[in-house]
Amino acid sequence: MSHGVLTVGGRLAGRLLETLKQATTDAPGITRVAYGPGERFAHDLVRAEAQKLGAVARTDAAGNLYLTLKGRDPDLPAIVVGSHLDSVAHGGNFDGAAGVVAGLAVMAELIGQGIQLPRDLIVLATRAEEAVWFPLSYPGSQAALGLLEPRALEARRSDSGRTLAEHMLEEGFDPDAVRRGVPGIDASRIAAFVEVHIEQGPRLVAAGAPVGIVTGIAGGFRYVDAKCLGAYGHSGAEPRFARHDSVLGFADLIAGLEAEWDALEREGHEATITFGRVQSDPTQHGGSRVLGELGFTLDVRSAEAAVLDRIENRLQTIFAEVGAKRGVTFEAGPRFTWEPATMSPALIARFDRAATELQMRAPHVPSGAGHDAATFAGAGIPTAMLFVRNENGSHNPHEAMEIADLDQAIRLLLRFVTDFDNSPDQS
Repeated sequence: MSHGVLTVGGRLAGRLLETLKQATTDAPGITRVAYGPGERFAHDLVRAEAQKLGAVARTDAAGNLYLTLKGRDPDLPAIVVGSHLDSVAHGGNFDGAAGVVAGLAVMAELIGQGIQLPRDLIVLATRAEEAVWFPLSYPGSQAALGLLEPRALEARRSDSGRTLAEHMLEEGFDPDAVRRGVPGIDASRIAAFVEVHIEQGPRLVAAGAPVGIVTGIAGGFRYVDAKCLGAYGHSGAEPRFARHDSVLGFADLIAGLEAEWDALEREGHEATITFGRVQSDPTQHGGSRVLGELGFTLDVRSAEAAVLDRIENRLQTIFAEVGAKRGVTFEAGPRFTWEPATMSPALIARFDRAATELQMRAPHVPSGAGHDAATFAGAGIPTAMLFVRNENGSHNPHEAMEIADLDQAIRLLLRFVTDFDNSPDQS
């Protein structure tokens, strides 16, 4: 089949995404609030489409949706393909949803070609992946595996101020069962979890490749309220030797961490280091003052735990060295961490093989952003991700994924699931 013609599944995916866009447009962009009307519409839509195809639908206590296409042997662990259907406010239409409709597209292809897999294929639409709604990491997929911490149910939704438990109950689900850790699906019943997602960075665009195979999802740490403390002084009257300038201290910190980043890259490691917010008190700073206090955030990410440790150690050393040199002190403040997630080398090898069979170039790429797949990988389930080429990043109205590119991911996923039980496993 030529690359110019969409598969039946690809056409279905395009139609569903267009329907979603029309129904959840919230100019500029689209809004599908977690446990709100937009997410509800999306879940109802994909459920109805899957049932038309002959899949069996069920929801768990948290409202995650499982759409099962029966395999020949229901006792075998299932292949699960999934992503989320919520979006950030005024976001793009493809973040999350593209992965769910890709799963439905593969179902449509299997049915259209009269193929019954040896094992069940489950398309999973998770809830509440976007942390803008609840200050939590992947509560939907955590709840699916029975891993959501009970206290997470008390987290409040950013727009309504009401708790996750209240919103679950309002949508007709069972927060008490979630609190008890009742899983929607048993980890031992999942042979592989695969998430298709738009790439949120520029690598595939730069490489001219429609699809990429993800090697790992970055973990990281974040300081959300750090300070460099010096002393306020008169810009003319305070001589250089007597200054405790928080700006110069902060500048040295940036230079020191950037030198470390350069060294890591020379050695072939990947990381990101971001000072997202830099501020001073406008009632205290001024054009004729040495700045005595500067606040900042620091966000560090890498798929390699050893790299995160190395940057943290270097950070502490820089704090001490710069403190002594500039006469300032650093207060790091609260630290938030999240673990890297490694994708299954065996599943990556299978996707590589499928891409070769389809004569499709699918380069390996890292993921700097977090995804539901991290939950499954963290629970010891063999996990893989495919990225689809997409311009202009994500979480904004300008996400620019082409359906033709998604269709390539659908072809790759279809080959992966049909080969799953009849190809040599090079694990």
